[in-house]
Amino acid sequence: MSEKMSENTNALNWFEIPATDISRATKFYEAIFEVKLAYMEMMGMKMAMFPTNPEGGKVGGGLCQSDMSTPSKTGVAVYLNANPDLQLVIDRIEKIGGKVVMPKTSLGENGFMSFFEDTEGNIVGLHSMG
Repeated sequence: MSEKMSENTNALNWFEIPATDISRATKFYEAIFEVKLAYMEMMGMKMAMFPTNPEGGKVGGGLCQSDMSTPSKTGVAVYLNANPDLQLVIDRIEKIGGKVVMPKTSLGENGFMSFFEDTEGNIVGLHSMG
């Protein structure tokens, strides 16, 4: 039985960032985060998942190209983990075809945030403690 949402559970269970060109989007995210995304197809969707360990209670998600996924600058705000310092990720964004739309901004004791536009036209948030 799964645990009800509480302060001890993740409010975010899964995320999907829409893509119109899964190959281009995968290259972009792999380059800015210096990771390898796992590609798969299921139920007519092309997906590239970020590294995760669901058994360890970690939230997973990825890129999704399908008839139901439309990139947008409005809608749900997703903040990706850019620890230890989101400036390292920001510095790679424009070199690989994205656009920084809000620079590194202090949240005081809650770390730092930023927003960027990816190669698909989505506005995505970054968060780090440094």
